[in-house]
Amino acid sequence: MVSKALGKYVQSLHQKKYRHRHGAFLVEGGKSVLELLSSDLEVEHVLATAEFIDQNRASLPARLPLSAATETELTQLGTLATNTTALAVVRLPAETPLPLTLPETALLLALDEVRDPGNLGTLLRLADWYGLPGVVLSPGCADAYAPKTVAASMGAFARVRVWERDLTEWLPTLGPAVGIFGADLAGDNVHRLTLRPAGVLVMGSESHGLTPGVGAALTRRLHIPRGAGGQAESLNVAISAAILLDNFFRNE
Repeated sequence: MVSKALGKYVQSLHQKKYRHRHGAFLVEGGKSVLELLSSDLEVEHVLATAEFIDQNRASLPARLPLSAATETELTQLGTLATNTTALAVVRLPAETPLPLTLPETALLLALDEVRDPGNLGTLLRLADWYGLPGVVLSPGCADAYAPKTVAASMGAFARVRVWERDLTEWLPTLGPAVGIFGADLAGDNVHRLTLRPAGVLVMGSESHGLTPGVGAALTRRLHIPRGAGGQAESLNVAISAAILLDNFFRNE
């Protein structure tokens, strides 16, 4: 049985203000917890069913703070509709320095007020897939360590570095040789360009696009053309990012 104090602490981490206050966040579901345990992140506590513990003893570190919990307790304490395996309390990682010269040699993904945690998690997963050095978030983005973001990232939360920057201040500090790319219906057809994975690809929210200050910092605007007969008004931001990223890496 999970103690009342531990249960209250776990539930407090549903909210951003308590994640920041305690310097911790939640990871839910057996697969995500196992991904976590193979990472460098510091684990405070794992709550898991007896079955999960028995099946994964080889993956559980000897000194891991571990408490047995029922499926009902895991579901009540977490944010998932059902949790039949495990959840973990993890220390928020310290932000590493973001070298100004990094976009000269590698492609960074920057997100401008992407407020949906599911979209953010999927974008982190894309960054993980393409091996990007990290993702830069504007202050208006969803929390990278919100439970929904963590779940949607499918383990990328443990591997992808995240930096928070005011994009209107940060983008102009990059050197003139750094390409700053963004999606625009009036931009160049991305399928006809030869791009290399360096610079910054900026993605805005699906409903509002890039904010004016960020849009003004772009050095090249990219357009994803509709297929013949295509009539969709827009693409989800994560789908758009996937298409654009693939064009940056298609010649690698």
